[in-house]
Amino acid sequence: MTAHTTSAPARLLADIGGTNARFALELGAGQISNIHVLSGASYDTLADALKAYLALPDVQQAAGQPIRHGAIAIANPVNGDFVRMTNHHWEFSIEALRQEVDFEVLVVVNDFTALARSLPHLSDAQKHKVGGGSPQPGALGLVGAGTGLGVSGLIPSPSGWTALLSEGGHVSFAPMSADEVAILQYAWTEFEHVSAERLLSGQGIELLYRAIAHLRGEKAETLAASEIARRALAGDCPLCDEAIEHFCTMLGTIAGNLGVTLGAVGGIYIGGGIVPRLGERFDRSGFRARFEEKGRFRSYLAAIPTYVITAEYPAFVGVSAILAERLA
Repeated sequence: MTAHTTSAPARLLADIGGTNARFALELGAGQISNIHVLSGASYDTLADALKAYLALPDVQQAAGQPIRHGAIAIANPVNGDFVRMTNHHWEFSIEALRQEVDFEVLVVVNDFTALARSLPHLSDAQKHKVGGGSPQPGALGLVGAGTGLGVSGLIPSPSGWTALLSEGGHVSFAPMSADEVAILQYAWTEFEHVSAERLLSGQGIELLYRAIAHLRGEKAETLAASEIARRALAGDCPLCDEAIEHFCTMLGTIAGNLGVTLGAVGGIYIGGGIVPRLGERFDRSGFRARFEEKGRFRSYLAAIPTYVITAEYPAFVGVSAILAERLA
């Protein structure tokens, strides 16, 4: 996006993962600009990366004045002032970081909390509907399949939205067919406890592929999840396609469970890196049919819309909302 000046003070937004640190400016309500992705390995500390971003010429030109407010989403639990990343060497005190970059306000939240908070602010162009009726006033649900399986929800109140700090990806996997029973039995040979995340994640797709090959009496190759998905989408490998189909239908089970658990009549949202890459293959999978497959509650779930989040940087939308509330 092109930089432009504004009279409103710019705010810093960041989305920090284990590999990359993504930074942006918010130049006005919903005006997210000057996005840069920096490699985390190139900087000793988060402060170094943040200061490198703030020093970029286009960022300084767009901001026009020193930035005083910022919000960071980070792929890590955030409990208290000190943050030590589990998948990267960065560790920091939030207050010390605020002082080092000379901000008046610096908010740091878990990235999935930020993703959940983005949901009411996503435009129609930032989400893709996959079945169901119209959203009704009430709770929203979120499932995100990527490196792991994130689960959250948004509960409305008179003062705004509350994001649930959930670890719902670690619920026990519940099979819904004879093949899924066999997949669970295979997974038990590798794991004492088979959670939903064991099957609905990048490594989960690899486990599904091995389990299905075993079930079909075929020899499994050593394939990464990305290659399994590529072969499935290309139509080159029936086993790979079956693995992706099981991934989609199992995700439908978890999403449907979340729908009835939260009473998420406002909709269920699918985030994470895997589903958006499946594109039309996800639309024609058994996801939606499985989502609704809840016996006496079929009609209840049939009315709930499901959406795939297609926004490129949804965490920016979420931390923007969180920062705005903090400053209000």
